[in-house]
Amino acid sequence: EVQLVESGGGSVQPGGSLRLSCKVSGYTYSSPYCMGWFRQIPGKERERVARIGSDGGLRYADFVKGRFTIYKDISSDSPKNTLYLQMNSLKAEDTAMYYCAANDGGYCAIGPDGYTFWGPGTQVIVSS
Repeated sequence: EVQLVESGGGSVQPGGSLRLSCKVSGYTYSSPYCMGWFRQIPGKERERVARIGSDGGLRYADFVKGRFTIYKDISSDSPKNTLYLQMNSLKAEDTAMYYCAANDGGYCAIGPDGYTFWGPGTQVIVSS
């Protein structure tokens, strides 16, 4: 059974930083895959923040380019099996619930429907 569990959320002042982690278990890394971070504000659709493919290919939403970095320590040999999102220069509008997501087809969809596995989320609050 694939499980994703996020951590690292919290409250921070504007301009501050947080690093989100997503611990992955039960996942098969022998096939192409795609993993990503999404966020959702109450009343709004879930939107992709960043994604990384099994080949290391990266994509960022325009609203986080230059501020957020997605990276992974994931492989069949890695004891960590964790996906990360380093968030710098945080703004009030970054306040949201952040979710880790993964699929096992290798195609990195833009929308949430393209991802099969989800974590429960971690809350990020940016406020002075």
